[in-house]
Amino acid sequence: MALFDDIVAGFENSWVPTVLVGVGVALVAPVVVPALAAGMRPLAKAVIKGGVMVYDKGAEVIAEAGEQLSDLVAEVRSEIDATATAAAEAAASAAANGNPLDG
Repeated sequence: MALFDDIVAGFENSWVPTVLVGVGVALVAPVVVPALAAGMRPLAKAVIKGGVMVYDKGAEVIAEAGEQLSDLVAEVRSEIDATATAAAEAAASAAANGNPLDG
């Protein structure tokens, strides 16, 4: 065991482990990188597909909310017009009967 300890102790302050890691990466990279790239493509497509689906659903929800708001505004404008028409008719009726309204 002492021999192994001496060998490991010699690597602590040496550039040899760094070189060995570099050589190992250089040897393994041509095999691993294409495999990872091939495996990542379906994952990337799934992530993009999910993003597009979320975007489309959000656009649909926003469009629906805008339509409902537009309908609500149109309904309020109709009620305001009906109220104004009723008030004008009441004023005209009162004036025709000789009872002018105050205000």
